[in-house]
Amino acid sequence: MDNKDREIIRELQTDGRMSNQELANKVNLSPSPCLRRLRNLESQGVIKSYGVEVDAQAYGLPITVFARVQLEKHSADIVSNFEQHIEFAEQVLECYVMTGVSDYLLKIVVADLQAYEVFVRKVLHPIGSIASIDTSFAYGTVKKTGVFPPI
Repeated sequence: MDNKDREIIRELQTDGRMSNQELANKVNLSPSPCLRRLRNLESQGVIKSYGVEVDAQAYGLPITVFARVQLEKHSADIVSNFEQHIEFAEQVLECYVMTGVSDYLLKIVVADLQAYEVFVRKVLHPIGSIASIDTSFAYGTVKKTGVFPPI
């Protein structure tokens, strides 16, 4: 991947709906080479998908929760069981394996506090082998971007 490919990616991260002509103009390429590079990035799996960013509050999920989860043990079966359950938990938008005190950081969206309580009781607790759940509620967003910095 070269800097021109990175330019293409940054432009698409800013506006994934632009036409190939617009993209080519923004990265100073003619349309054919631009499209060739784009298709190559897609086929290599560098560009994984195209999506839409939705306002969670307008959608009806105004509460964003960050939950730090620590497991009791780290055996392969316990870790695998936890990760498989989280994969199917629709409220969990993102799950990261962490260093430090917590094993996982989950980004969760819910409609209200009662919905979070139901999530903890009906989704997290039944997984088992969880030593602790440390919850923080986001009450504002200072910065959110999907655009990578230049290298």
